[in-house]
Amino acid sequence: MQQKVSVDRVADETTSIHIRKFLETPGKSFFLLWIPVLFSMVAEPLTGLVDTAFVARLGVEALAALGVGTVVLSSGLWLFNFLSVGSQTEVAQALGRKELSQGRKIASLALILAVGIGICISLLLYVSASQVASLLGATAVIHQYAETYIQIRAFGGPAVLVTITSFGLLYGLGDMRTPLGIAVGVNVMNIGLDFLFIFGMGPLPALGIAGAALASSLSQVFGAIVCGYVVFKKLGFTADIELGHLTKMLKIGRDMLFRTGSLILFLLLATRLATQLGPESGAAHQAIRQVWVFTGFFLDATAVVAQSAIGFYVGCQKVVQARKVAWLVCGWSLFIGVLLMAAMIAGKDWVATVLLPEGGASLFSLAWIIAALFQPVAAIAFVTDGIHWGTGDFKYLRNVVIVATLCASFCLAVVEILQLDSLAVIWWITGGWLVIRALFGILRIWPGSPRSPLFVINRS
Repeated sequence: MQQKVSVDRVADETTSIHIRKFLETPGKSFFLLWIPVLFSMVAEPLTGLVDTAFVARLGVEALAALGVGTVVLSSGLWLFNFLSVGSQTEVAQALGRKELSQGRKIASLALILAVGIGICISLLLYVSASQVASLLGATAVIHQYAETYIQIRAFGGPAVLVTITSFGLLYGLGDMRTPLGIAVGVNVMNIGLDFLFIFGMGPLPALGIAGAALASSLSQVFGAIVCGYVVFKKLGFTADIELGHLTKMLKIGRDMLFRTGSLILFLLLATRLATQLGPESGAAHQAIRQVWVFTGFFLDATAVVAQSAIGFYVGCQKVVQARKVAWLVCGWSLFIGVLLMAAMIAGKDWVATVLLPEGGASLFSLAWIIAALFQPVAAIAFVTDGIHWGTGDFKYLRNVVIVATLCASFCLAVVEILQLDSLAVIWWITGGWLVIRALFGILRIWPGSPRSPLFVINRS
């Protein structure tokens, strides 16, 4: 009992006041939570650009191999983001219930799973690196470089999963600043080691692309050690794992796997169709998609804030307050979406100049405007994902994304059959895909249904 009280007291003292007093200063609280989450998310892709710049100096073969390796690693690890999302919800709700001894059990289980799954992924990638590189079209020198890069980066697999899981646990506690500090530290270390290992210095030989992989793996291991220490200080660790918690995490993993797989499927199908329309269309689509990935960080950060705040109030069984929080985070996310829309429209010509070859400009403009117009819709789709993650409504979100993907994929198939040569149509379909997700996300809250967690608690 004494240990339980101690854990709860320590966690309460280190929990962000902006979660516990969200409704008292909603605007201030939202942005003070949102800003560090945003910058922690942006830190990694910025480092990826530096990696790319360094490796580009080694030649086109090394750069192509880097592209193959990063796609393999990011896709493989993204499938297990349920460890972060699921543990964030569980800890946020445990915090609301003032039962962080249960949160400690969830944290311990999630980190054990992260290490176990990470080791399995690492071994699988290490032994199959050659086959994977070949599957992605790498040949000759590119294949050799890609195999080396994947094998070395594979050693960092457990560290990556431990880090993202720890971030979810800290977000569940409302601690958004610690993950930012760790993310910045890891990425600064990665950049420094990149220069040292890729090009060599003094007695240290130049390792080329192997050096880039080694720099990333060592930085990730450092980040995982720091994350583990911070989580231990805030929540502690226990080997007392309950079967019910394991079953629940595996169910979340199943639902998130299907959801993530559906998201990837639609994006791949849209990219495939755009590429089939010709090189100009493919180039224009890639330019728009890259900017969408960047704007997605702004919207994903709103989902993280929504998940932690909603999870806390659901844990407190204060559903009226939870619904108010849902309304507020939807409003702020919509505001951010409108700003992103305006920025995209205003920056159209600049983006076309920077990211497009001359031949792709004619197809780009209309598709870009369509993509910009759907930014507010995307904002609602993202933030309602966060709201329903906060209530633990993972199965519903899985079903919504599957339905949206099936509908949008059917439309893409019709476009292909009718041979409609229009990139704009693809982005109209992408917008429709987002509309379905946003609409069902909102309807689950307002007016809600008897199966909605918020609705059921509201009637209790």
